[in-house]
Amino acid sequence: MLMQTTSRMNPDDTDEGTPVSVKIRERLQAARRRFHANDNIADFIEPGELEQLLDEVETKMQGVLGSLVIDTDNDHNTGQTARRVAKMYLNEVFRGRYVKSPAVTEFPNAEHLNELMIVGPITVRSACSHHFCPVIGQIWIGVLPNEHTNVIGLSKYARLAEWVMGRPQIQEEAVVQLADLIQKKTQPDGLAIVMEATHFCMGWRGVKDVDSKMINSVMRGSFLKDANLRREFLSLLPRKG
Repeated sequence: MLMQTTSRMNPDDTDEGTPVSVKIRERLQAARRRFHANDNIADFIEPGELEQLLDEVETKMQGVLGSLVIDTDNDHNTGQTARRVAKMYLNEVFRGRYVKSPAVTEFPNAEHLNELMIVGPITVRSACSHHFCPVIGQIWIGVLPNEHTNVIGLSKYARLAEWVMGRPQIQEEAVVQLADLIQKKTQPDGLAIVMEATHFCMGWRGVKDVDSKMINSVMRGSFLKDANLRREFLSLLPRKG
């Protein structure tokens, strides 16, 4: 007689062998959350999964190198390139996608400061989401506080900028994201951000124009309504040449 037996399956075994990127993607889709190149997805990554994702990206990058017909087995320069590229993307240039926002201590505006404050230039590094080429530039942030504005340390502006820029971006959207973040954390009367950057997708490929830069700005609150305040902010930015 043929005996049928049943075994209990551990729920944790059901996804054994499923790539960690698929698990993260499924959580995002279940929550109906967007995961574009410039979105932060840290809330959907569980402890230990970033290391697994690093291994997965390394494996797939090794496949890219193979498709480029690069002999990584015998070429001493590219033997560890897949691992290095995976670490660069996850731990450095795209880190702003995979880690939570830096802690920012906020203080009350005890002295009721209400004069224009400018922070910059803050050097930022990002990557074009079209070609993954570097975008390197500087940001200036202007804040007009009021008595209810939260005060944050000067270095925190740089940390927030680094976090937002550490994703594949287009410059226009990156500056808006940064403005939204600072606006939410500080609640000033006015906020202004100017960014000037060199895009390697223009200098390294395409038209190969190494001298072109892109400058864009976001003006909120008083900076948008008051032309004199806007003019004062722009006049105080360092002029090159």
